Amino acid sequence: MAKSKAKKYREKLVREGRLNPEIKRSPFHTLDLTTRKTKTKKDVLYQNKNHSFGDGENGFYFSF
Repeated sequence: MAKSKAKKYREKLVREGRLNPEIKRSPFHTLDLTTRKTKTKKDVLYQNKNHSFGDGENGFYFSF
């Protein structure tokens, strides 16, 4: 697999004894800090499963 230009440049800097720019990166660069705006498919299915009791299909009627 080929190396990118940036990676070659970083390796060259390290060989020459200069600072590797990867060291300066924030420790949070690997974290996914985005928030979800819409529900996932699993959330929608779970919500429908919990609210199906109020539909009257699964209940029974008691009359005098």
